[in-house]
Amino acid sequence: MGIFGAMTTAISGLTSQSFALENISGNIANSRTTGFKRVDTSFADLVPDMPPRRELSGSVGAFSRNTTTVQGDIAASQIGTNMAITGEGFFAVRQRTGDAGGQPVFSGASLYTRRGDFEVDRNGYLVNGTGNYLMGYQVDPTTGAITGSQLNVIRIPSSNLAARASTTIEYEANLPKYPLTANANASTPGSELLTPANDLAAVPAAQETNFLNETIAGQSVTVYDAAGSPINVQMRWGKTSNAAPETWSMFYLSDSNAVGPATKWTRISNTVQFNAAGQLTSPATGVINTPFTVDGVTTGAINLTFGTTGLTQFADPNGQLNPNRITQDGYPTGTLQDINVADGGRIMGSYSNGQTVPLAQVAIAEFPAANLLKRNDGGIFEQTLESGQPLINSGGDGIIGASLENSNADIADEFSKMIVTQQAYSANTRVVTTAQSMLQDVINIIR
Repeated sequence: MGIFGAMTTAISGLTSQSFALENISGNIANSRTTGFKRVDTSFADLVPDMPPRRELSGSVGAFSRNTTTVQGDIAASQIGTNMAITGEGFFAVRQRTGDAGGQPVFSGASLYTRRGDFEVDRNGYLVNGTGNYLMGYQVDPTTGAITGSQLNVIRIPSSNLAARASTTIEYEANLPKYPLTANANASTPGSELLTPANDLAAVPAAQETNFLNETIAGQSVTVYDAAGSPINVQMRWGKTSNAAPETWSMFYLSDSNAVGPATKWTRISNTVQFNAAGQLTSPATGVINTPFTVDGVTTGAINLTFGTTGLTQFADPNGQLNPNRITQDGYPTGTLQDINVADGGRIMGSYSNGQTVPLAQVAIAEFPAANLLKRNDGGIFEQTLESGQPLINSGGDGIIGASLENSNADIADEFSKMIVTQQAYSANTRVVTTAQSMLQDVINIIR
């Protein structure tokens, strides 16, 4: 081998260092590319088969080493549909291959990326900056449960959120032990009570004044029927007994336009009871199931839920109902206003009716040997035999919404590697120059 071997070895060094410089150049060029994973260079010695004590150090070969498992910095984003993965894993995506009937057609093979700059396109699909479409699972907006096990390209529905009829009113409040009604007089025992003459299942409009003078306001709540029509339910309370157990009756305004003998207020219950400690004893379940008919519009059966501790009767100098929480579970129809990604990869839709509901679940793909995936353009990785099969799961804590993963290439580190590479390249050129000089000396001997 001799001088010629030294020259060919030096040339392999030049080739390897050039390969390393090309990787460094690509890393620096993509130092600001979202989700980019730098490519490092590994060197391996290539030793010829020689007898003992005649071994040569050999030439060198350069190989790429992926860093797909090395996390880039996570930066906040002002776009709600942007997302980043912490830890291992990839977004599953598909590429668009064409159009049919104005809708995109996707390739059959799934690809994988860490680039999470997804935004909603005009068709409702989530597509990132390199044109790849996000995959995941559809979610039932009512229950929040994932529907089906098949991974599909996520499409955000543009339809209105269906109205939901109210089924429960959660009513938590304190009724005063001594209600300060209009008729209440501390010097007249029982003047604060609702008299039997006004404690009727149906209070006529002609009797309303007396009824109002013997009851206190019970707040109001807006409920919804199956079509999403709002129904305002105004309630009042009247205490009917101070003897143990102390008893109250509850009413609601059923016809605001009623006159004369027509029913204006309807009794919900006349058996709401409390013990001496002010704790609710009846209804024992803390629930009254009843429909409401207000101005001719009737709801379905609604559970008026006090709970076992939500409704109390403690002394209150104000003498009025003190509400703690009065809510219901219905809502009218609404149009989609905004989309964002909650932590865990749940895609949420905000609607004009004030509801925020889950629309889809982003999936994460993990590989046994992620660094052995094949790199493609646009931050895309492709499954290989060496990488193993992907394990698909829902995002869990691995996805952060309104965030992006930056490139894991550090410019300062790449410049350091570039200096070392340049020095190694220059040293190899010196070997070639020296070998050439030695060959010239040999030629001069012959002359």
